[in-house]
Amino acid sequence: MIYSFRNSGFRDPETGVYNQTYFMEVFNREWHRHIRDNQSLALLYLCPHIHETVKQPHLLEFFMKQVQEAILRTTDLVARLNNNSFALGLFNIDETGTQIVLERIEEKIKQFNLEYAKQHTSHVDYELAGCICTPEQDLSIESIFKDVESLTYELGQKKSKNVELRHLQ
Repeated sequence: MIYSFRNSGFRDPETGVYNQTYFMEVFNREWHRHIRDNQSLALLYLCPHIHETVKQPHLLEFFMKQVQEAILRTTDLVARLNNNSFALGLFNIDETGTQIVLERIEEKIKQFNLEYAKQHTSHVDYELAGCICTPEQDLSIESIFKDVESLTYELGQKKSKNVELRHLQ
């Protein structure tokens, strides 16, 4: 990926998705707008198990391009949180819409793994966890991040399931 100074303040240079700072600013702004407009939103965490090697230097970038293609609306946001996880903010969406997005992401990852398996003997495992809620004044924004993080951890421990969506309690 060619580095661009124009995007340096809000893009992750390795993957091209938004960085954590930009994501948190936008998510906070959208949280408050959703309180005002009484709309629901979803927060998803995607944790692909990709360990970059010299032979596969752009694997994470190619993987995330597939995920971004599954997110069809331009108002939704994908960002890198750290080396192992990505956040997806889906705004003004209900449970049915969120489920459709999850299915599209799973399908894109399945296609990615099929193509990847043709050239290599492995595939990319992942966890994809999410919470959907309608923000309210007495509901803290931190609670949705804590719930999604906890759910992601639970999925990682189970190993029998890699996708789950819950309502924020």
